[in-house]
Amino acid sequence: MKPILVAGATGNVGSQVVTQLRARDVPVRPLSRNPPPDGVRGDLAKPETIAPALDGVDTVFLMLSGPAEALVPTVSLLGERVKRVVFLSSGAVDDSLAKQDNLIGAWHRTVEEAIEATGVDWTFLRPHGFAANTLGWAPSIREDGVVRGAYGEASMTLIHERDMAAVAVEALTGDGHAGAKYVLTGTRPITHIEQVRILGEAAGRPARWEEISPEAAREAMLARIPDFIVETILSGFRELVDNPGEVTTTVEDVTGRRALDFEVWAAEHAASFR
Repeated sequence: MKPILVAGATGNVGSQVVTQLRARDVPVRPLSRNPPPDGVRGDLAKPETIAPALDGVDTVFLMLSGPAEALVPTVSLLGERVKRVVFLSSGAVDDSLAKQDNLIGAWHRTVEEAIEATGVDWTFLRPHGFAANTLGWAPSIREDGVVRGAYGEASMTLIHERDMAAVAVEALTGDGHAGAKYVLTGTRPITHIEQVRILGEAAGRPARWEEISPEAAREAMLARIPDFIVETILSGFRELVDNPGEVTTTVEDVTGRRALDFEVWAAEHAASFR
């Protein structure tokens, strides 16, 4: 059996893909800029560093790391060397639009189009909010049990990284997934306010949301996130106040088991919030 190349193998989703493939006794070649001892070093923005890792490989798990344009040459290389690509895209991609009106969607659609142009068998995973993104609140919850932000009533369907990986593994190893665009969500919409409460309960300490103005939230986010991404995130939160994220059954449809609740993720990561 040929090994499957897993890009981003040390990240939240990639590491789960590696773990779950190995649980099935599937040979894995982990790829990262800082790989584990049994992995290979490579930078997706530098195709020359990826080429050696493709020897004997015909299936790849791919994710976006950095600007989309930087990944396109690597995608072209994959088109020459492999048969199947499973790409961790984004639920922000909207197929009804000729031109994406969301920056995050536009980034991922650029890579999707490059993959489609290669002629390989492809599967696109389009998850909505990552449960792991709430780790950004961990310092605030540990400090005083308060998370300050805008649009506390924004309601999203957070998905566990284990569920994303489970769908990826099915697409990497099974038949019938070529050309699929899998929209992945958690089990229900949960507001920011509810997320903070659930995290506090899991950690065994009270935690609450404190609403601040969008302007104040923007200033706080600019300290760690580029301005053009901040605007995309805040506008998305504003939309989710009145239009909660829709729930899909894709995780269950593909894997045969129900997606994991956010409470499961919170319990597994409780130590980060204590």
